[in-house]
Amino acid sequence: GRSLGKTNPLNDDDLKEFVEFQSTFRESERSWFFALKDVDPASFDLSVKNPNAPEDDPLREQEEILAEIADLDQESEEILAAIGEMLA
Repeated sequence: GRSLGKTNPLNDDDLKEFVEFQSTFRESERSWFFALKDVDPASFDLSVKNPNAPEDDPLREQEEILAEIADLDQESEEILAAIGEMLA
């Protein structure tokens, strides 16, 4: 949930849940297990997708987005026209 680096390293709070859960092998939204066979032996890349994370909302269809933009444009035109009438 935060950007880590040389000026913002891991700290004790970052590892608190890990230390607590490791003795019981408990899983959570931020900790989980996966089979060693699922790890690429060429790279040992552990940046797997978190299976416990909530799913993202599905993307909307392009037509739906364009229709919403058109509705918002129409609403903006009406507001600008009303403001123009007030200033006249």
